[in-house]
Amino acid sequence: MNLIKLKKNFLNELKEIYPAGEIESFFYLLTSHYMNKGRLDVALQPEFTMQRSVKTRFEQALVQLKKEYPIQYIIGSTDFMGLRFEINESVLIPRPETEELVSWIISLNHHKKALDILDIGTGSGCIPVSLAKDLEDARIDAIDLSEKALVVAKKNAVLNQVDISFIQDDILGIEQLDKTYDLIISNPPYVRESEKLSMHNNVLKYEPGMALFVDDDDPLVFYKHIGKLAHAALKNRGELFFEINQYLADPLKELLRSYGFVNIEVKKDIYGADRMIRAVKN
Repeated sequence: MNLIKLKKNFLNELKEIYPAGEIESFFYLLTSHYMNKGRLDVALQPEFTMQRSVKTRFEQALVQLKKEYPIQYIIGSTDFMGLRFEINESVLIPRPETEELVSWIISLNHHKKALDILDIGTGSGCIPVSLAKDLEDARIDAIDLSEKALVVAKKNAVLNQVDISFIQDDILGIEQLDKTYDLIISNPPYVRESEKLSMHNNVLKYEPGMALFVDDDDPLVFYKHIGKLAHAALKNRGELFFEINQYLADPLKELLRSYGFVNIEVKKDIYGADRMIRAVKN
C-alpha cells in the first residue's frame, strides 16, 4: 500500500470518531515515527510504497485509535517545551497548559542562578526536566507517589541530559519537607469526580486516574497540604506555583492568603481559562 491510499484509509476508518484535522495529525505523527517521513515528504512522495512490517504497525495503530487510545501512548513519546519525553500509561500526557506554566516560571526566574526547586507530583518529569534545561545550575528535586511514574521520569532526565533528584513518597503523608527551596511547583490532581462527564474517553479510559481526580467534597485537598508544606519550606520571597482547576481559582486564592502568601496572581491559559497561580512567601 502506498502513502496516499494509506491516508485515505485512515480518514475513512476514523471519520466517525475524530475530526478530519485530528485524523490527519495522527497520520503524520505515525508516518514520522514509523517511517521518518513528515507532512512534506508525504506530499512529495504520495506513491511511496511501505514495507509490509510498517504497514502492519499502521494497522495496529488504527485498531488502537478506534478504541480512542491516545496517539502519544501509541508512539510512546511526545514533545514538551521543545524536548522529547517518553510516556506510557503510568503518566499523564503532558499538556500545552502545563507548557504555559513552565514558560511562566522560566520568564520570571531565567536571570537567577543555582535555584533550589521542588516539583511535587512529577509524573513524566516534564516540569523539572524542562526547568533544568532553562534555569542555569538549578538544583531540582521531584516527588511522586508512583514508582512506575518515576521510572519514566528518570528515563526522561537521562534522555534530556539533566540531573534531577527523584523521590518516591506520598505528599499527603509528608508533614515537613527536609530542605528549603526557592521555587515549589505542583500540577496535582484537580479534576472533580463530577467533571468526568465532560471529559473524553481517551483520558478517562487510559490516563492514570490517581493523577487526575479528586473527590467533590474536598477538591483542594492537595493544595491545602502542599500550601502548608510550601509556606514552611520556601525561602524568604520564595515562589509557589500551581496548575489549577479553572473553577476553583477564587477559593484557592483565599486559601493561600490564609497561609500567609502574598502577591497572589492567577494566569489564564491559551483558552482563556484560569489555569495557573503564583504566590510569594512573605
